[in-house]
Amino acid sequence: MSESNILELWTEIKTLVESLDLDVMKNANGNASAGVRARRGLRLLKNKSAELVKTTISAEKSDKEKK
Repeated sequence: MSESNILELWTEIKTLVESLDLDVMKNANGNASAGVRARRGLRLLKNKSAELVKTTISAEKSDKEKK
C-alpha cells in the first residue's frame, strides 16, 4: 500500500462528496429521486471511507515493519 493508493482513494472520496452535494440540495427541496441517489451515494461514501481507513492502517503497519 503506497502513498499514491491513499491519495487516489482520498481523491475518489472528495469527488464523491462533491457529486452528492447537488442531490442533497435537490432532496432538501422535495425531489424524492435525488434523495434515493443521495442515500446510495452516502452508502458508497461509507464504504470508500472504510477502505481508506484500512489502507492507511495497513500502510502504517508496513512502514513500522520496515524500520
